[in-house]
Amino acid sequence: MPWSRWLLVVILLACLVASLFAVGYPIYVIRPFRAQGARELAMALVVSRYRGIVTVIAALAALAALVGYWKVQPRKWRRVLPTLGAVLTCGLAFLARINVYELMFHPNMRASFVAAARSKLGANEKVLAVVIN
Repeated sequence: MPWSRWLLVVILLACLVASLFAVGYPIYVIRPFRAQGARELAMALVVSRYRGIVTVIAALAALAALVGYWKVQPRKWRRVLPTLGAVLTCGLAFLARINVYELMFHPNMRASFVAAARSKLGANEKVLAVVIN
């Protein structure tokens, strides 16, 4: 395989790895009910902040490398894996915009409020109390 094909394959793989890291690392670190270290949590939050732009740049670079690869690779069956890698990279760019934690915890859009004397709580339920003055 000529150097240009190898270079395009390496670019595709680098884009895929960068997208996987940008989407997967924050999800891995910021899992519920898991203790996180201060450094890994800080890094996960930084990755989470910039994952949108990283995944878009990776998707555009992967598509450009795929177009270049298609031009230099005449055999159609050798185009399959690079095409799947580029599609996966583009899919990760889409997934980077989904808030996984919101999907996991189903936020309560209609919170209810009652006086403490009227509440009926189970032994394991948690309460948020506000005291004014």
